[in-house]
Amino acid sequence: MGDAGQPDLGRQSLRELQEKGKSLRSSLPRSGHAELSLPDRDPVGLIARQNESRLADLVPVRIGRMLQSPFAYYRGTAAVMAHDLAAAAVTGQRIVCCGDAHISNFGLFASPERRLLFDLNDFDEVSTAPWEWDVKRLAASVVIGGRDIGLNETACFESASSAVSAYRTVIRELYSRTALDRYFFQVETDMLEKLASPERRKLLTQTVKKARRRTSDQVLDKLVMVDDHGLQVIKDDPPIARHVANVELDAFQDLFAQYYRSMRPDTALLVSQFRLVDFILRVVGVGSVGTRCFVLLLVGPAGEPLFLQAKEAPPSVLESHGREPLLIGGRQSRMNQGERVVTGQRVLQAQSDPFLGWIESWGEAGGEPTDFYLRQFRDMKGSIDLTTLTGAEFLDYGRLCAAVLARAHSQSPDAAIIEGYLGRSDQFELAVAKWAVQYADQAEKDYNDLKSSVEHGRLPVEYGV
Repeated sequence: MGDAGQPDLGRQSLRELQEKGKSLRSSLPRSGHAELSLPDRDPVGLIARQNESRLADLVPVRIGRMLQSPFAYYRGTAAVMAHDLAAAAVTGQRIVCCGDAHISNFGLFASPERRLLFDLNDFDEVSTAPWEWDVKRLAASVVIGGRDIGLNETACFESASSAVSAYRTVIRELYSRTALDRYFFQVETDMLEKLASPERRKLLTQTVKKARRRTSDQVLDKLVMVDDHGLQVIKDDPPIARHVANVELDAFQDLFAQYYRSMRPDTALLVSQFRLVDFILRVVGVGSVGTRCFVLLLVGPAGEPLFLQAKEAPPSVLESHGREPLLIGGRQSRMNQGERVVTGQRVLQAQSDPFLGWIESWGEAGGEPTDFYLRQFRDMKGSIDLTTLTGAEFLDYGRLCAAVLARAHSQSPDAAIIEGYLGRSDQFELAVAKWAVQYADQAEKDYNDLKSSVEHGRLPVEYGV
């Protein structure tokens, strides 16, 4: 994806890249990032147009979840922000970006060695784009998230500027190390525990323990029953989870050969010992509601369960709304969208799910062909409940998320340009924090516009799902 992973014998030295970054300050001063410049926009219209390609009966659920709060709205509007950022001034340096690096898209998950790590955990929008876009998406989420948990404006500004400061200092620290050191850098849960105050450490420990219990065996007990024929089937729980009448089990069986080819050989050999016994359409997240997402139940040779998730992969909003081309080896290319997600996750995460894979375009009976990616479902995954954090803990948590983002960005070969551009000054973080406050204000206005549109019948809504 992008130039990441592409060998280049003529690549510039680290010092040359850093000097190039410094030179970019003359064309775009670091203080220049404080200006909020928005294009012509219709956020409600953008949301409505996204809904056109989604399952119609789930669109009201999506709107209902977005209207829970301005922060919930923000989580579901990566496309709107990509549209807005397309008008912003940038340095011009493009890297592999997450595309949706808001503060709730970081969390706990298991490494292949079964250690619990903290990292980015959502890659649906991953693509090549200006590095500033991820930083601003994170900073604005810190402001909106801070307001959501009751922090005052001073605390929200300080949390945002502190997060961006952590991004700058960690980028600098990573580029004092070797490329191998940057690659192997990762955050384990003991680093999270050090951030917690003594009275909150118990809550964090409970979160970690809960994540460790989220295995296929737990999912089996919670989501599966035995039918009248003695077969294991996933329970229907409409509208959250339901079987799909026009998709047969054989449709997925035939696709597994494609899935195997996209996987690590060792994991493909493991999965080949399992057989698919059931699948269900299941609603996920906020921004993804209405896209096609299946949970698949497989059973191994000893009757052991394995749950996989097959998730629709539309084009990244960085491409569709940010107008950023996906580059392969420096050239624009059409990549299978599932492959895009998997490749981006493998680049940006310190350790990735060994069950990651993708399938070529596939459509339900009478439906349009769609790309999917697959991953393990709920394998020791967990998240920090932001509403339980004190102001000081929220600030530290934002810094930790920013540190993880810096590590992800440092995997792109030319990211040393970012380090050279940022330098030692605090100008960039102060500017981005000012920008983030303005964008948070705009997002709250957009949230109210969406609420008004629902009240006037422009969009359907279903609350509480």
